[in-house]
Amino acid sequence: MVEPAGRPSTAGHRLGAPDSFGVSTLEPGLRPPPGPPAGRQVSIRVQMLDDTQEVFQISQRSPGKVLFDQVCVHLNLAEGDYFGLEYQDQRKMTVWLDLLKPSLKQIRRPKNTILRFVVKFFPPDHTQLLEELTRYLFALQIKRDLACGRLVCNDTSAALMVSHIIQSEIGDFDETQSWQHLLHNKYLPDQDAIRDKITDCHRQHVGQTPAESDYQLLEIARRLEMYGVRLHPAKDREGTALSLAVAHIGVLVFQGHTKINAFNWSKVRKLSFKRKRFLIKLRADPAQSAHHDTLEFAMASRDCCKVFWKICVEYHAFFRLFEEPKAKPKPILFTRGSSFRFSGRTQKQVIDYVKDSELKKLPFERKHSKILSHSGLSPQSSSFRSQVPKESAASVQPADRLDSAGPGLRAECNGSEEAGSAPSGLRDAAGAAPPGSDPIPSRQNHHHHHAAGSSPDPQLLNPEGPGSEDSPAGGPRAVVNGNGSVNGVPAPCPEGHHLSPLTSPLLTDAGCVRHDDEDEARRKKFPTDKAYFIAKELLTTERTYLKDLQVITESFHRVAGKDEAFPESSRSLIATSYDPVHKFHQGFLREVEQRLAQWEGRSNAHIKGDYQRIGDILLKNIQGLRQLTVHLQKHSECLVELERVCRSSRKAEAACRDFEQQRVCYLPLNIFLLRPLHRLLHYKLLLERLCKHYPPTHEDFRDCRAALADISEMVLQLQGTMMKMENFQKLLELKKDLTGIDNLAIPGRVRLFSFCSSRTSASLSESRSETCRALASRASWPCVHQTTFVFQEFIRLGCLSKLSGKGLQQRMFFLFSDSLVYTSRGMTPSNQFKVHGQLPLYGMTIRESEEEWGVPHSFTLFGQRQSVVVAASCAAEMERWVEDIRMAVDLSEQSSSTDLLPPGLSDNKLTEDCGAEVESEEELGGSRSSLERPGHRGNTTVHVCWHRNTSVSMVDFSVAVENQLSGNLLRKFKNSNGWQKLWVVFTNFSLFFYKSHQDDYPLASLPLLGYSVTAPSESENIHKDYVFKLHFKSHVYYFRTESEYTFERWMEVIRSATCSASRSLSSPRKDLY
Repeated sequence: MVEPAGRPSTAGHRLGAPDSFGVSTLEPGLRPPPGPPAGRQVSIRVQMLDDTQEVFQISQRSPGKVLFDQVCVHLNLAEGDYFGLEYQDQRKMTVWLDLLKPSLKQIRRPKNTILRFVVKFFPPDHTQLLEELTRYLFALQIKRDLACGRLVCNDTSAALMVSHIIQSEIGDFDETQSWQHLLHNKYLPDQDAIRDKITDCHRQHVGQTPAESDYQLLEIARRLEMYGVRLHPAKDREGTALSLAVAHIGVLVFQGHTKINAFNWSKVRKLSFKRKRFLIKLRADPAQSAHHDTLEFAMASRDCCKVFWKICVEYHAFFRLFEEPKAKPKPILFTRGSSFRFSGRTQKQVIDYVKDSELKKLPFERKHSKILSHSGLSPQSSSFRSQVPKESAASVQPADRLDSAGPGLRAECNGSEEAGSAPSGLRDAAGAAPPGSDPIPSRQNHHHHHAAGSSPDPQLLNPEGPGSEDSPAGGPRAVVNGNGSVNGVPAPCPEGHHLSPLTSPLLTDAGCVRHDDEDEARRKKFPTDKAYFIAKELLTTERTYLKDLQVITESFHRVAGKDEAFPESSRSLIATSYDPVHKFHQGFLREVEQRLAQWEGRSNAHIKGDYQRIGDILLKNIQGLRQLTVHLQKHSECLVELERVCRSSRKAEAACRDFEQQRVCYLPLNIFLLRPLHRLLHYKLLLERLCKHYPPTHEDFRDCRAALADISEMVLQLQGTMMKMENFQKLLELKKDLTGIDNLAIPGRVRLFSFCSSRTSASLSESRSETCRALASRASWPCVHQTTFVFQEFIRLGCLSKLSGKGLQQRMFFLFSDSLVYTSRGMTPSNQFKVHGQLPLYGMTIRESEEEWGVPHSFTLFGQRQSVVVAASCAAEMERWVEDIRMAVDLSEQSSSTDLLPPGLSDNKLTEDCGAEVESEEELGGSRSSLERPGHRGNTTVHVCWHRNTSVSMVDFSVAVENQLSGNLLRKFKNSNGWQKLWVVFTNFSLFFYKSHQDDYPLASLPLLGYSVTAPSESENIHKDYVFKLHFKSHVYYFRTESEYTFERWMEVIRSATCSASRSLSSPRKDLY
């Protein structure tokens, strides 16, 4: 490091602290002569972040601030308040140097003690660090955390971060030099395993300066769940091993390296400790009747509690207060509580001063860097910073802290050693979190922020989304992870936005992971008959179905009536079609709940055995449901009407788009409109299982068989409409994910069957003709008397590699019954897929080309004017695509159709660019919420297929409609000990996690495409019954069910999402289209 020129000024002086000389008789402007230091001088060794050691001389009686200021002066560091000095005391505990107490009262053996200068406060956004030197020191801290294994992340993120570190140290990629550098330097505990991945990432950083590398390194690190986390071991009330940590948003709870809970500063009333118990007192929430006001965690000792409490007090003051809290006046008689307080400037004071001051940018030395760097360049004038997305003012200046004048955390340590915490005056406006922070996963149903995430980050439970590898859009945002990330993790998530598919949900009890011993004992008292578990499946899925109906009848009804976004006729059509169905199923659910309570023995009726059956209730209600057939038949009309209104009114379209961003709408809105038709299939399957289970002599068999006959008749009557509307709904959903196709679900996207007389019209199937006329009428399409419209069929979507002059390039393919469209992921704010070209299927032929091109699993598509060579990820994927394309070619030869693309683009590839946005799986969700900004559709099936390099057919979607399931499961992560009880809903190829079935929206989601489901092996030490394992790459989750039947059902439905069904369309489907 280079010493600053001229008279060295203290860090406080650089930050604008006034000089104080006490009482003086000097003339104004004169300084007193330098005097001898007070007391004997002592040498203190400090190890810097670049591993150099410096010796500083301090007085015996000088406080810790003197030593800290000397270190900041030596480094010429203006933003020194983010850092601190830590050391090991005589108890072998790592503690922070208190800046107000004399240094030698804390460091008992200065000759044998080495203090470490490290980052103490990790801001949520590295753009808040305004000086390049500060970012360089943060980069050194990230490098150290990676090397010691403290910053845990997936291999992709680790390799990318190490590649930026190497770029800053040796410059542009040179194969020999880079390889030798990796051999002689250890950046990761398991570095050798991903050495090739590191070098591949390093190749892409050509021309990147050390300052740019630091910036990119911090950009990646800040999205990780373990960024800036220092774990403090603890246990909950049930003895489960956990870890506590503190961050800018509040107190965090970890299980292993997975964040399972967070307590935002705005929700914390007080932090305290009593002996070995660390207490978190929460603010009373009127929305929750059974609210846990105080959470208790047991730590190893009182000293451990006090150390963690102190850092919590400092984090709260630094990130939440406008200015340094004032010292308490000393009591006259006796003291009560601790006198500890935060000393130094708050983050806001540091940011304001550095922004307002014209500090001279002095060069500094990068010890490990072998390249010349202009390290004194101002961040504002750097050309690189002009390319970095600008943060909002709120992300740089914490303007949401409304209580700057309020006191800091109350430090009241009475005889019971209870220490204080967040004052009641400290709260955010509307519960807002600090800028760039991760909002706490909400426990409420409405009006509260939630984690991922995006999810979630982006990535919820961002266990699996593209923000980490755990959430597709986390994961985990790990997606997302999610930063989720599909590892999921998460930025601030505005109201109405989804979580990151895989951010970890809340604990079942506040601050505690639930062990299931009591649940297991309770479960053993329940009936063991298979019919009981089938009836219980009816109950759990009916609860979810009723919640889905409420999305239409309550949530969407409020949106549709607001500001008259929808015409009265449309609102009336939807209300009259769905309200009677919703009211009917409310009564049906009450009857099922009452019968299950009697069956389980929660009344005396079970003694006689009169209520150990469910067929009588099903028969009665299915006969009542037949009276609602007229309403069910209108649901397809509602779907078409909703599309017509959205197409003709921008206001209605915006209202629907905003509604789909709300957390309660966890699936595309059109799917909810078709739920009543799908529910009929569920009843049919449940009754089939009951009839198969019962012997003909059973008293319940007769009612079940009669109910099955009734529901089968209803399904047969509505099946044609159902299949057409499923296809129409899928086209509408794809329209939102594609850009460059405007006529996907409107008259230009249909096959034309022209006819001139009623005789020709009769040649079409009667049901198809009537449906087409109804669609044309509802959409106000012209020429109804001359043309019948039949929507084209969606067949398959998925990821293939297209061979071009630039090699294999990842493309997203969409197969319809008349054409094959290929796209790449665009750079639009909504992450839509940009269409590159369309291949008409008429006359197309297919030939396997693996030997010709030397590309595994490749085949060539020969069109009339163009041929394309594509490659699948595996032999099975190739077989599915070839089979479906050949079937679609046969369908295309039966009718003519219009083109998808505008004139001039059809049957021609667009410019093949390499500028498509690159999004890792960590950015999905998940995690890490993938819906961190308006309009982002990062957790849809299309995006999951893109990130996991797989495909899905319409047959798979139809199978998924039938295989929906709900119920309580116990979940366990790979490295965790306890089991967590969650309400889980399986639908649309994903698991959605709730705290209970009464919640209105999910806490997190886990897309299952690409996952495998198996039973755990003995080596995994899962000594429980009925446990299944979900596995994708390095992401492993265990789920435990209550019985053999539920175990088999969950395995069955999840396999329907993870293992593709038959890819050929059934004959009834071909006939319909």
